Amino acid sequence: MRWPSLAPSLWIGFTAALLCATYAFLYVPIVHVALASVSTNTMWPYPPRWSTAAYTALIHNRVYLEALMNSAIIGLATAVLSTALATAAIFGLMRYPGRHRGKLLLLYLAPLFVADIVLGISTMVFTNLFMGIGGNLAVAILANAVRCFTYAFLIIAVQLYRYDWRLNDAAMVFGATPVQAFREVTLPLAAPALFSASLSTFILSFNNLEISFYLLGATPTLPAVAWGTLRYGIRPELFAVTTLINLAVILGFAAILISLKVGRHRRLTQAEEVRGLT
Repeated sequence: MRWPSLAPSLWIGFTAALLCATYAFLYVPIVHVALASVSTNTMWPYPPRWSTAAYTALIHNRVYLEALMNSAIIGLATAVLSTALATAAIFGLMRYPGRHRGKLLLLYLAPLFVADIVLGISTMVFTNLFMGIGGNLAVAILANAVRCFTYAFLIIAVQLYRYDWRLNDAAMVFGATPVQAFREVTLPLAAPALFSASLSTFILSFNNLEISFYLLGATPTLPAVAWGTLRYGIRPELFAVTTLINLAVILGFAAILISLKVGRHRRLTQAEEVRGLT
């Protein structure tokens, strides 16, 4: 028997089996919850007895609707704020690099290494004890923006680290102002990265529990309400809201992948244009 030729096959088979088991562990519960949300037998929906009762109960549940509105406000405001700040930071570092570039980069990446619960508690202590401000949506948005800024920064940086600033110089040679060059040349090429960053930060802040839990008090958010209902048993509305959130996240990541492909195509076109100019 030729063991050297058998060993690679065994290793490939083991790796494939491990990969399948990992994906099953991650995605089978999602499928189970989705089936439970459209079945009358929610605990074991095999085979499912189809019903939309869970979604009907969710629509008429005011607590979930209020929590959804609050989470959407936090998500949208955080996405806009963190993406805007990250865009200014990354364009500043790329366009005007200086000797303090490494220190600034370390400062921008620092929130990535702080746990969400630590950020939530520290923000609560700072706003309540030192500033005398109670928990509200504005404070929760600012804290989530601090957390999401780093993710937006990394997404935009990965997409734009090969951006050729000669395009801006060429636009200004033909009479464009710096603002016009940014709006008509840089911004269209950066649009896929900005969209990906804003969508990712929206998902992160929308689903965040630790920060919003400590900063909002009695103001409900969707993750907080879902977590709170577990203490009183799993109700059908929880299956429905979980399925809708999972579906939204999947569609969001699909949109991010499409935007990344669009950004790659635009970068290739940009490189051809620069070669034509030179």
